[in-house]
Amino acid sequence: MAQESPKNSAAEIPVTSNGQLEDSHEHSFNRDLQCSLPVGLGLSETKITSHGFDSTKEGVVEAGPFPSKGSSASPKSSVISPSSTAASRLAGQGCDLIIPTGGRAQQKSGPVVLADEVKNPAMEKLELVRKWSLNTYKCTRQIISEKLGRGSRTVDLELEAQIDILRDNKKKYENILRLAQTLSTQLFQMVHTQRQLGDAFADLSLKSLELHEEFGYNADMQKLLAKNGETLLGAINFFIASVNTLVNKTIEDTLLTVKQYESARIEYDAYRTDLEELNLGPRDANTLPKIEQSQQLFQVHKEKYDKMRNDVSIKLKFLEENKVKVLHNQLVLFHNAIAAYFAGNQKQLEQTLKQFHIKLKTPGADAPSWLEEQ
Repeated sequence: MAQESPKNSAAEIPVTSNGQLEDSHEHSFNRDLQCSLPVGLGLSETKITSHGFDSTKEGVVEAGPFPSKGSSASPKSSVISPSSTAASRLAGQGCDLIIPTGGRAQQKSGPVVLADEVKNPAMEKLELVRKWSLNTYKCTRQIISEKLGRGSRTVDLELEAQIDILRDNKKKYENILRLAQTLSTQLFQMVHTQRQLGDAFADLSLKSLELHEEFGYNADMQKLLAKNGETLLGAINFFIASVNTLVNKTIEDTLLTVKQYESARIEYDAYRTDLEELNLGPRDANTLPKIEQSQQLFQVHKEKYDKMRNDVSIKLKFLEENKVKVLHNQLVLFHNAIAAYFAGNQKQLEQTLKQFHIKLKTPGADAPSWLEEQ
């Protein structure tokens, strides 16, 4: 067995908080603590905190070289640089050298740089919720004030009149669309009945020899009416599809922009009211920062309101041009198809569909195949 290296007498004396010698239990605890020191750290860099069994106070002892007789250094200021002596002495005692993984290594010299704390996502979400709640409160207060007649609102008379006309026209177009769908359903039922009636006449024409010609005439007539009815039905369905696109997509998209414009207008009026109230109050060191912040928010919402108002004006202009073009073509189609059908002008009816590039679906074209049915 290797001979035990000489020990530093200052490091071997166990000390309690009152400066007296410890008992054997506390001595063994300090020895175990010395054995668990990390590699590379000298005893001068380690603070040993001793908790006495009979004392409630803490004592901190900085271990260092035992001062010589001629030295006047006090034990509290005895600090030596780390060396390999402590590590070799601990290894000679048979102690396991423990390298802490959770600790933070200290530099021998130079400043210690602390990393910036990572931003907490929960705090950012809380700040967003706070801003949203404040904005919602201001807008709700503005809406209630306007309904009660206490608050003022910004009004663009020309733009508001155009929006009211658009909403009124949308209701009327929806009524036309609903009636056209009803007509299409009724015409489909009539065509279906005429086709069945023509098949019945044709069957009786074959079975009744004495009325063969009469049943045959009626069968041909009903089949011709059914064919013309299918042509008219194609024109009406094309009219319905075009008007439905105009009402439920084009006009609806414009009205969605109008809703965004109205929301921007409410926010603009809410922050304008706040700024006016702050300007009417006293101006001191506490209110000036609030007035400046309110002015900035007011300017942001004013720019948003102006942008949305410009977008609505442009969309209304393009919508009017598109509406006139679409409805002109569809109304001409509807008129010519209805007139040709009830006049019995089959050639004119077919010419009308070719003029608007309408292709009729063959009967049974939409029926699923036997693979789909399986």
